[in-house]
Amino acid sequence: MSVTGIMSKFARFIGPGIIISVAYMDPGNYSTSVSGGAQFQYQLLFAIFISNIFAVVLQCLCVKLGTVTGRDLAENCRQHLPHKLNVIIFFFAELAIIATDLAEVVGTAIALQILFGFPLLLGVAFTIFDVLIILIFYKPEEQSMKQVRFFEMFVTTLVAATVVCFVLELFKISVPDKIELFEGFLPSKVIFQDKQAMYISLGILGATVMPHSLFLGSSVVKPRINEYDFKKYGKLNAQPSLAAIKYTLNYSYAELIISLFLIATFVNSAILIVAASTLYGQPDAEDADLTSIYNLLSYYISPAAGLIFALAMLFSGQSAGVICTMAGQIVSEGFLRWTFKPWVTRLVTRLIAIVPCFFVAAFFGEKGISSILNLSQVVLSLILPVVSAPLIYFTSNSTIMSVSDTHEQNLDEASENTPLATRATGKINYANSRWLTITSIIVWAIISGLNCYLVISFIVGADVHI
Repeated sequence: MSVTGIMSKFARFIGPGIIISVAYMDPGNYSTSVSGGAQFQYQLLFAIFISNIFAVVLQCLCVKLGTVTGRDLAENCRQHLPHKLNVIIFFFAELAIIATDLAEVVGTAIALQILFGFPLLLGVAFTIFDVLIILIFYKPEEQSMKQVRFFEMFVTTLVAATVVCFVLELFKISVPDKIELFEGFLPSKVIFQDKQAMYISLGILGATVMPHSLFLGSSVVKPRINEYDFKKYGKLNAQPSLAAIKYTLNYSYAELIISLFLIATFVNSAILIVAASTLYGQPDAEDADLTSIYNLLSYYISPAAGLIFALAMLFSGQSAGVICTMAGQIVSEGFLRWTFKPWVTRLVTRLIAIVPCFFVAAFFGEKGISSILNLSQVVLSLILPVVSAPLIYFTSNSTIMSVSDTHEQNLDEASENTPLATRATGKINYANSRWLTITSIIVWAIISGLNCYLVISFIVGADVHI
């Protein structure tokens, strides 16, 4: 295939990776990254970089799981795990969605308060209805890709607006020592020397590698798989055809990796850099929150800088809220096999997540919102090992990840180059290689180990607070 042909085909896959990247650049990231930049300047940029590396590893596993099995992570849990274990994982997944929605809703409400003077509770109420109206147009259960692509274009527009806002912010700030900034992407001992740095780093990890994004990542690849099989064979089987998997898998990998590095890594780094250049060394930097960075940007740079930051928070909050509601539907339908109409499922899952947001907004107001937001990101980090363990298990299991090569519709895929072992067994094994399995387990162990370190620090009375 020519370069033009490759690029033309790749263009048809643009969308899912951008949707997944939204989960890595929501207002929860703003809160933790602002705290990190305000207190430790550029030293925690490494936490953002390594978190995005972890995200790429885990999300590639999600893409593989959804593409090869034709089922998302929640559906695979229901099919392959014991019922009691499923209930536990479902509970933690739902808790993660509530914690995620807390950041999305409160962040959007704060942006609305800054931009339009909305009271906090009114802003929270607004986020319920706009997200539900938007999601009415997302119908991946239909065979046509038109509405799916329309939804992807809508989310891409919000993401592009967020990126443009932070490009403008970076042009407005001053970074005298560029070398110090780039050194921030290298490992730093401050994470282990300062308990507060560890706490914020875990918050960055929780805000970056979000549990709900694993369910989302394994689901958004399915429409293109289904479209291929439906067009070629006129029907959909329980598992995608080998031809569909070969057609989509590598392009889905490429689109995901490019989206995460060009969008999520950039936005997260920009948030911390903007906070570090404006808040570091200022009075009350430890108590920096979303409202205070808006005020300080307006004061130290210009009112336009503060306005751009608020707009970025609004755009990212809206896109992340949509994606979080979508993930809630995936989790509920996957684990519980709900058969309600899609809009009913979305309404129920949205309400499950939105009720705690009302309580936070009503009882904490503006004071304490930053602490609640950062705590929600640490909760996500603590839940991540629970939901990522089944993902690693499924993608490492040869039985689950094998695809039949004996169906008559796939005979034309075979050639003299097909391995003899594959011809003999009639199966192609897409399970993780030994090195990928080891890498995945190492990522899981690092996340779990850091979480244990944090819990032990709390138990022994370490003074970690936001």
